[in-house]
Amino acid sequence: MSSTALSLGTKVPTRISTPCSSSKPFSRTYDETSIRFPNQPQKISSHTHRIVHANVNPTICTRRDVIGFGFCIGLLGGIFQPQLAEAAEATSCELTVSPSGLAFCDKVVGYGPQAVKGQLIKAHYVGKLENGKVFDSSYNRGKPLIFRVGAGEVIKGWDLGILGGEGVPPMLVGGKRRLKLPPELGYGMRGAGCKGGSCVIPPESVLLFDVEFIGKA
Repeated sequence: MSSTALSLGTKVPTRISTPCSSSKPFSRTYDETSIRFPNQPQKISSHTHRIVHANVNPTICTRRDVIGFGFCIGLLGGIFQPQLAEAAEATSCELTVSPSGLAFCDKVVGYGPQAVKGQLIKAHYVGKLENGKVFDSSYNRGKPLIFRVGAGEVIKGWDLGILGGEGVPPMLVGGKRRLKLPPELGYGMRGAGCKGGSCVIPPESVLLFDVEFIGKA
C-alpha cells in the first residue's frame, strides 16, 4: 500500500451505508473525502449527495468509528499484555526445602519423560544471586546449555534439581523449575568468575536458578 494514500488530507471517496442507529432501519451515505475533527464543520462536496443534516441521529456509527474503536482496544491490549505476561513470569512460587538443602518449586510441570543419568540434555536458565542480580542467562545468548546430566559437568544443585533425588522429584521435559541452591550445592567457598579480587559469584553465595528442561540434545 502506498504511504501517499495515508497522508493527511488525501481524498479517498467512499460511500458507506450504515444500519447502525437506535431508530428504525435506514441507509445513509457519508462523504469520507476529508479528515474531520470534533467541533469542526463538516465539508460536503458539491459532487456528493447532501444528506448530512443537523438533526442526524447521534447514535449513527460509521465504519471509520468502528475501526477507530477497534484500533484503540488493540492498542490498549498491546500496552498491557506484555506487562501482564511479565507480572505472571515474576510471580513467585512457594519453595519446598529438601533434606539436601536444595529448595525448589515447579512453575510449569513438564509433559514429557524425565532425564536419565548420563543423558545429554538441553536446558535454558537464568541465574541470579540472592539479591536478585542476574549473573548469567542462556536466553540472552540465544542458545540452551547442553550437558551430560548427573555426570558432574555442572554444579551439584543442577544435577539434583533436574534428575531428582533426596526429596526432589525429577523434572519432566517441558518443565520450568525454580531452584535455590545453598553454597555447598553451588560454588561454595571458591565462588566463580573471580579476577582481580572480585568475583561474578562471590564465595559462599546462595544461588537462584530458573531452569527450563527442553529435552534430549
